[in-house]
Amino acid sequence: MKLLLLSNSRMPGMAFLAHALEPITEVLTGLDSLLFVPHALADHAGYASTVREAMSAAGVRVESLHEARDPVEAVRAARSLFIGGGNTFRLLTELYGMDLVSLIHQRVRGGVPYIGSSAGTNVACVTIQTTNDMPIVEPPSFNALGLVPFNINPHYLDPNPDSSHQGETREQRIREFHEMNDRPGAGIREGSWLRIDSTRVLLGGLAGARLFRKDQEPTEHRPGEELDLLDLPSLHDSP
Repeated sequence: MKLLLLSNSRMPGMAFLAHALEPITEVLTGLDSLLFVPHALADHAGYASTVREAMSAAGVRVESLHEARDPVEAVRAARSLFIGGGNTFRLLTELYGMDLVSLIHQRVRGGVPYIGSSAGTNVACVTIQTTNDMPIVEPPSFNALGLVPFNINPHYLDPNPDSSHQGETREQRIREFHEMNDRPGAGIREGSWLRIDSTRVLLGGLAGARLFRKDQEPTEHRPGEELDLLDLPSLHDSP
């Protein structure tokens, strides 16, 4: 299993995916094509065009799922997968609607490299219960691809002591999640990512992450550290 789960796809002053092009090319070593899933956004064609331009710098040809006659056959034939960001609820609803949740789970667990960004990172987890997104549609289930046995909060923001905002901080929201759920959650900041294989979770990128466990204080982690997150029971063997 080989996954790259990005917090975000664009950094200020940088081109789309430019900050993560090195780990992307490492995950895709030996491959010259990927199947992109643009369904977290409404503009599938525009999104695919943006990804094609970004990946051309790495010499990778991009096929987009929205152009496929048969989405199931396209995923079956894909040599690597990239699911982009946008609205997580819309994305998961679309994946269920195309009957792709179990198939993607099986293909990635079988060795097909997977890249996710933001919403694409959320759906790689056990559930989408730690997404930041508004539920603009109702998916059949919050259960997601189940590629990793934990949850992620992309775009994690640290509390700002000078802010007058009275809404919950990200840390408070993750603590609320743990009032009702047991699974660990990783809050990964902008510019950071998780590199995951069958034996380890490696934190990479620019800004680090916080790891949250039920009934414990969160722990701080820096790029280059391994996170102890794989030795956990799965919610389901397949979605």
